Amino acid sequence: MSSCPYCGWPDEEQPAQIVSEHPTGDGATRWTRCWCGSLQMRHVTRDGEQRITVRGRPQRAVAG
Repeated sequence: MSSCPYCGWPDEEQPAQIVSEHPTGDGATRWTRCWCGSLQMRHVTRDGEQRITVRGRPQRAVAG
């Protein structure tokens, strides 16, 4: 099982937020946000399997 390298949340679990979803020829591309804030691009097949293909780093807090 793989997980987020920043917070350890399992990739197979529900992300904190689905940002957008776009249909493709073999399923969909889903952009999500992890609980730590990192942006992820998931490839979702028609049978519901999903794989994270791109993962960004979480935003750092801006000191005020």
